[in-house]
Amino acid sequence: LPPPLQDAVRRLPQAELLEVVMDLGRPPEARLVGRVARLSDVLVDADALQAVLSRVGEPGGDNRAGIERTLHRVSAIRNRQGRVVGLTLRVGRAIVGTIDMLRDLVDSGKNLLLLGRPGVGKTTKLREVARVLADALGKRVMVVDTSNEIGGDGDIPHPGIGGARRMQVSRPDRQHDVMIEAVENHMPEAIVVDEIGTSAEATAARTIAERGVQLVATAHGNTLENLVLNPTLSDLVGGVHTVTLSDEEARRRRTQKTVTERRGTPTFDIVVEMVNREEVRVHRDTGAAVDRLLAGTEVGGERRRQQGDTVLVEATPEVVEATPPGGHVPPGTPALGAPRAGPLRIAVHAVSRELLERVLRDLPVEAVVVGRPESAELVLTPRSRANSPRLRRAAERGGARVLVIKRNSATEMRRALRSELNLLDGVDPEEVRAAVADAQDAIRRVLAEGQPVPLAPRPSRLRRVQHTLVIRNHLEAVSLGSEPKRHLVIYPAGTGVAETSEPEPTDEELPDDEEAGTEAPHDEEEGSEP
Repeated sequence: LPPPLQDAVRRLPQAELLEVVMDLGRPPEARLVGRVARLSDVLVDADALQAVLSRVGEPGGDNRAGIERTLHRVSAIRNRQGRVVGLTLRVGRAIVGTIDMLRDLVDSGKNLLLLGRPGVGKTTKLREVARVLADALGKRVMVVDTSNEIGGDGDIPHPGIGGARRMQVSRPDRQHDVMIEAVENHMPEAIVVDEIGTSAEATAARTIAERGVQLVATAHGNTLENLVLNPTLSDLVGGVHTVTLSDEEARRRRTQKTVTERRGTPTFDIVVEMVNREEVRVHRDTGAAVDRLLAGTEVGGERRRQQGDTVLVEATPEVVEATPPGGHVPPGTPALGAPRAGPLRIAVHAVSRELLERVLRDLPVEAVVVGRPESAELVLTPRSRANSPRLRRAAERGGARVLVIKRNSATEMRRALRSELNLLDGVDPEEVRAAVADAQDAIRRVLAEGQPVPLAPRPSRLRRVQHTLVIRNHLEAVSLGSEPKRHLVIYPAGTGVAETSEPEPTDEELPDDEEAGTEAPHDEEEGSEP
């Protein structure tokens, strides 16, 4: 840094300093843990930027440079003509003891993947892993260092990686080639790689793992779910594909006919989600964790926290046993796309998001509107767009239920959501919940035993709710008896009773003027097509 900025930086608490930012025409700033400090009121000019660049190495194809024998990183921002108009000077440190939380995982010899947002300390831990593998465990370790972040700038690597050897990468797009070269030419027992981000690098990682070399790496992604939903990197955790089940298999699993399953064996045996510098969540069996995620159940994970020299470990919470790809789903396992903890996530396709948000404010339900169908549990779309291939693919990937509405209006949205979420005006919510629970229990019995099951007598509106649940599970039902003892009887699919008896009408079968929750025509608000 120029001398005036050096003095300003020295006055800051060194342990909290993360990076220094210099942008043309703006005051220089220092970013610390939890705050930003202005270093000078003098605006940065082109001479100040050039003074910094003259003291560091030549920026590479990734616009990064370094200071020889250190871990500091200098990243450039260029204008359209290629001139540098900004610099980010990241403070790099080799900190001993940062992997105490993960030491048993490193010692296990299994492939380990670290996930986390930028700045959470992934590279610092990776550097310490390389040192421990080489010095403490005596393994032959190769570090594939794309931007000189792990081993520092210059030809001689930083002591922070211990006795590990370092292979530099000439261009970022050659990282996968150097990964394979490291295995073929240098006979390593362990390879350390920072930031796997392309499909070629994911393929190279699988090749390394299949050759019996321990692989420790970081990847773009914050959680395991981010990785599963990333088509480029999902192969690192086994990959996913869509499978169409037969009617019989779908009934046995109690899922949709189209489900998403893990495609194969994960490249990485263990995945670590870095919550912050002092806390991680460990998935010791990546395959089982991905299966639980795709089945819509609690993913689990072992929570570890560092407090001083002590590591606190919370046992893995009790989770429903996941189903192996193509296997049978145990009774009680939620179907893909089943509602998870927290607000109901709703997306829209070719209908007004603003209109939906207004409708949700008036309904007694905890729900949020999300931007992508892949992230939703429920997708609203008009009848004319219900068969859109793009929508169906997105819904299948995320396991969302597609709710078709007749037109893009507040009244229609309100009616459809009331029916979908079992909201009835003038009916005690506890009665609705009891009727739904009664029907769900009977549906499970019919699917398991193949015998008809009668339900308790209910009013007409509650019977319609129960009948809707029966239809969604591909079963049949009819109403028997006279009021007030009229009740629903659920039959296995294919019995034909619905053809000879009059079934209880669902909301979809009622004419428009009899639909539950329909308001007067003058209340209707038309929304515009996006």
